Amino acid sequence: MTLIVLAGPAGVGKGSLVNWILTNDSRFTLSVSATTRPPRQGEVDGVHYQFIERAEFQALIAGNQMLEWAVVHGHNYYGTPLNELTRAEASDKHLLLEIDLQGARQVKKRIPQAISIFVQPPSWEVLESRLRQRETETDAEIQTRLETAKAEMAAAHEFDYQVINDDLVQTGLEIIKIATDPERET
Repeated sequence: MTLIVLAGPAGVGKGSLVNWILTNDSRFTLSVSATTRPPRQGEVDGVHYQFIERAEFQALIAGNQMLEWAVVHGHNYYGTPLNELTRAEASDKHLLLEIDLQGARQVKKRIPQAISIFVQPPSWEVLESRLRQRETETDAEIQTRLETAKAEMAAAHEFDYQVINDDLVQTGLEIIKIATDPERET
């Protein structure tokens, strides 16, 4: 089992890449993050997130059972339970973590041999266009995401690899190659 951390700015296509990899290579599985926020319409517990109570999440933190975690927007907890690693190992799958910069840093500190991959947009203009085409955020939210993206992209050098998501299939294949390369030092 190889642990692969995928990070990059909102709108870069991390979710699309993960979906493509999972659809096209059965050797991979996606980590199911835990959160204390309530499920949104259509979300399924254990599929989209592990929806847990705040006290349970805090107990996992206190018991050192979270690979990485954060409080988002000052209220809800999000993170990766350590048992996701056990699940991936038991199924003999490479584990994909689609997380933010803060989480990626925590994972690398705790598991230095994890492969970290930063997904870059082809250009700043393409990133902004992708965010606007999603039509899921207000203009103010898009501006906030773009400001965050500047800081995230400035930290891309912290990652083991950088890929440019200008072609979904080619970028997905590149991530698979990185993750499964027998020549890569672990």
